[in-house]
Amino acid sequence: MIDFGTSQVFNTEEKMHQTYGTAYYIAPEVLKGDYNEKCDLWSVGVILYILLCGHPPFNGTKDADIIKKVKEGKYNFTDPIWKKRSQESMDLINQLLTYDPEKRVSALSALEHPWLKNKVKAKIDPKATQDALANLKSFSSE
Repeated sequence: MIDFGTSQVFNTEEKMHQTYGTAYYIAPEVLKGDYNEKCDLWSVGVILYILLCGHPPFNGTKDADIIKKVKEGKYNFTDPIWKKRSQESMDLINQLLTYDPEKRVSALSALEHPWLKNKVKAKIDPKATQDALANLKSFSSE
């Protein structure tokens, strides 16, 4: 989404094998060197998690710490801010951050998720928008 220098032409018949990515956003299967387009859905899940709470689901002080947590694939919604977030938003994150890429939601299915569908129909909430921007700024400054 930000590093087009490492982008590849997508072919549904072939898996990709180069290990590219930023520690926070990289999918576990990319680290294994055998992946498809579902790795991007993992990254979208990480971004959504950050937008809704202000920190990544897999965090650490060094890239090696972050990658270790990504390989484990375990995250949680224990931060108090998650009490202010809907179950639907957390459900979409769970579907995006499903460890097994074969079971992970597709892009089309994610776009059809009730949380997104309801948000598209709803009026834009200026407070929620400001909160999301503040979360991105906070994480970016770290």
